[in-house]
Amino acid sequence: MRRAPESAEVAHKLARTALAAWGEEDLIEDAALVISELVSNAVDHARLESIRIVVTRPSEKLVGLGVVDRSRNVPYVRTDSDGDNTRGRGLLLVDALTDRWGTDRYRWGKQVRGELKCD
Repeated sequence: MRRAPESAEVAHKLARTALAAWGEEDLIEDAALVISELVSNAVDHARLESIRIVVTRPSEKLVGLGVVDRSRNVPYVRTDSDGDNTRGRGLLLVDALTDRWGTDRYRWGKQVRGELKCD
């Protein structure tokens, strides 16, 4: 998918569709927020013009969400954000909403991913 701000909405819809198909409606809002934040982060910091969205069901108890890009720079949770600044807080939100999140590094880039537990 194109690395552009409007891709967050496309990823949001993809996550909603997948979770509805899996019968995990209670996770839709959190999943949509997480994937939107991961895409926004990639749009701001990745290289090249494309990113890949990943929405998986690795087990009955987990939903996986991720964004793959060609940047090898590992994101980190910012702790120095200005209290009035709305930028730079995406990973704080990802950390709060997911049961686990992290970065898988590859020779050519990375995947930033999060997992949500299903009830």
